[in-house]
Amino acid sequence: MSQRLAEPFLLQPATKDYPWGGTRLKDEYGKRCAMQKLAETWECSTHPDGLSIVASGEAAGKLLVEELAAHPSYLGKHANPQGELPILIKFIDAQENLSVQVHPDDAYANEHEHGQKGKTEMWYVLDAEPGAELIFGCQKTMEKERLAEYARLGTIEQYLNRVPVKQGDHLLIPAGQIHAICAGVMVAEIQENSNLTYRLYDYGRRDYKGNLRPLHLERAMEVADLRALGTPRRPMRIIHHKRGMIGEELCRCAYFKVERLQIRTEREFLSMQTSPEDFTVWMCLNGCGMVMTDTQSLPFFKGDTIFVPAGSVPIRLQGNATLLQVNC
Repeated sequence: MSQRLAEPFLLQPATKDYPWGGTRLKDEYGKRCAMQKLAETWECSTHPDGLSIVASGEAAGKLLVEELAAHPSYLGKHANPQGELPILIKFIDAQENLSVQVHPDDAYANEHEHGQKGKTEMWYVLDAEPGAELIFGCQKTMEKERLAEYARLGTIEQYLNRVPVKQGDHLLIPAGQIHAICAGVMVAEIQENSNLTYRLYDYGRRDYKGNLRPLHLERAMEVADLRALGTPRRPMRIIHHKRGMIGEELCRCAYFKVERLQIRTEREFLSMQTSPEDFTVWMCLNGCGMVMTDTQSLPFFKGDTIFVPAGSVPIRLQGNATLLQVNC
């Protein structure tokens, strides 16, 4: 197995044309695909349902999972022979409401879904139309049978919390929490490496073949937290300053840590390097910049995602941009 100095590289996402999607990921974030609607881009993914591709450097054109399997040291403490990431990162454009859904935790998924992982996730709101909302939990404590009946009748929404959101808001959704992204909201999603979703309600929507999209009420009721949930608390802001950068920790859980970085450099550079234990993923939300090493200059723009392997070569970062930084 070859060992080489670890250089940052751009990623090309897998694309998803779910019926609720819009066109903003193509129009505003530079995503190229032939799909009329682009609902999601799986920016950094080794999940078999949507595999990202290395888009720069010597390995350009290879599947990310293949590159990480060939160089497991890139994953640091998460190294494995299969090249599987512990996380999955997306952009999501909800032109219409997504289904009301819930995800299992790791223990339930391992037992009932052939050893798969559960799904805890975090949303960072990229943009939101005036009055836009997210669905998050129950307004009052519910009984399983009653909530399942409301789902069948199509009245479940009136028993769920609606959270107004604006650009820059963020929300951690633990496994077991009922939730939905509503129309007019764009998010970056950071989650466990899982594609398990149990739908409770989908507005009677049909797929491209005219079939009603399936619901999963029995399993949803087995995993859902049906306790009353108030307005989500905003976590205390943790901000750190560095010449040319302001960083703010947004979320820290058992599966990932997410920070927002405001990069403002001109003639100077930000110098950094990943440890041998931890890889980093950068998502450019606005602006543009350059990632430089002794051997390459890698420009990035709004919508780009960059993978920085564990134990990377020294990096110099320059630009005027807002990034999400993901570690785990």
